[in-house]
Amino acid sequence: MFRENNIEFDRVNYFIDPLSEDQLRSLLKKAGLKPFEVLRKGEAAFKELGLTNETPDEVVYKAIVDHPGLLQRPIVEFGDKAVLARPIEKAFGII
Repeated sequence: MFRENNIEFDRVNYFIDPLSEDQLRSLLKKAGLKPFEVLRKGEAAFKELGLTNETPDEVVYKAIVDHPGLLQRPIVEFGDKAVLARPIEKAFGII
């Protein structure tokens, strides 16, 4: 969608280049999201780890860093803002 609109962007594959906990915290802060809100609740790791909305944020951050497949995507970051772009059109709201 960005290419179609001639918008330059960097794509990060966090399976290859994993996010640190600090990067994840910064990204979610920019998006105004709690870590539980960005979890892919259908993932096996979600069930195996027994995560719930009562799980402390610290535990959820660590779970996402250790199991990057738990993180919903795409998350689009632009300057000091970020958005979970589901649907992808939400990304245009911050650029």
